[in-house]
Amino acid sequence: MHSTILGSSSLHWPDESACEVFARALAQRRELRDAFIELHGPLGAGKTTFVRHLLRALGATGRIKSPTYAVMESYSLPDLQVWHFDLYRFSDPREWEDAGFREILTGPGLKLVEWPDRAAGLLPVPDWRMELAPRDGDQREVMITAYTPRGAALLG
Repeated sequence: MHSTILGSSSLHWPDESACEVFARALAQRRELRDAFIELHGPLGAGKTTFVRHLLRALGATGRIKSPTYAVMESYSLPDLQVWHFDLYRFSDPREWEDAGFREILTGPGLKLVEWPDRAAGLLPVPDWRMELAPRDGDQREVMITAYTPRGAALLG
């Protein structure tokens, strides 16, 4: 799976506004600038919603599309490059290799990957693994696990 766990945090988001507040606070952390975050959870868990709130907090304007069909959307923000991946449509981990995204994930900038299990064993160790679990109504339980010193610092 991943290397040693350096920290973890469990959160409860009672509604979408709690997700937005969390994203805004996270956007202020300088450690986020080159982070790699895996986003796990079933369909409808709020992975893309979280990414949208985070991108807005980082200064993205205009339409923020889900990369479900394009696989990747990139955003050139003031002093920051962000890549948002959605690997849901991959049926074989080798599709990740064939797509040529390895350089992006190991390079500078913020990398957010939904459905990373679709590239099982081919992705680098993430700074954070976020598990979003839907509960009644708009509530979400969120488990964040840090696997790198950067990830641990982000837990802050």
